Amino acid sequence: MPKAKIAITIDGALLEDIDRLVAQGAHMNRSQAIEAAVEAKLARHLKTRLLRECRKLNTAEEKDLGEESLPENGIEWPKY
Repeated sequence: MPKAKIAITIDGALLEDIDRLVAQGAHMNRSQAIEAAVEAKLARHLKTRLLRECRKLNTAEEKDLGEESLPENGIEWPKY
């Protein structure tokens, strides 16, 4: 997907930290540093969202649903 150019407003101290990372060679420029930070934040958000959704599952109900397709030869799910 092509990149889009945007304008943002950012705290001066935060910008100094970003500039320091760029000067240390952690990123080629401000844009790449900010893009990497946004990607990392979105990845964490999506991961925690998945975890929150998984916590809503009823493990006993999910186990019963899974066992419907197991053969009747004594195979059991491992203990959680």
